[in-house]
Amino acid sequence: MGERIEIHPVNPQPRLIRRAVEVLREGGVIAYPTDTVYGLGCDLMNKGAIERLHQIKGMSKDKALAFICADLADISRYAVVENATYRLLRRFLPGPYCFILQATREVPKIVVQPKAKTVGIRVPNHPVTIALVKELGRPLISTTASRPGAAPMVTADL
Repeated sequence: MGERIEIHPVNPQPRLIRRAVEVLREGGVIAYPTDTVYGLGCDLMNKGAIERLHQIKGMSKDKALAFICADLADISRYAVVENATYRLLRRFLPGPYCFILQATREVPKIVVQPKAKTVGIRVPNHPVTIALVKELGRPLISTTASRPGAAPMVTADL
């Protein structure tokens, strides 16, 4: 069982954000709030952590996982963003949407959908989530915290 770090939902404490990011950098998987439900996430660049995330969630490795990005500039590093797409993203993000976009070469092969070469990208409107991604310096790989078929997790009672 891991440690529980309770971060203020409106004013995230930098010291606690740094501790959570240490867990991510060490290959850990964390539960965190978004603007919709709780998510499970890990470091985009840690293959072992991504495999653990699949295992914890109880999902096959070919199941798509979304990225949590800090902002629109972050998205353009990992996905192809044409002008029309940029205008759409700017209109709806941050927010409770996941956009399916063509992946760039920056994206590790383990998280790209092989046939379509796409990735799902989100920028949630939640201070804790954005603070985590900014401190990490790259996107989180993310999925909902609930098991397949279970009700969405909307509280920290994980």
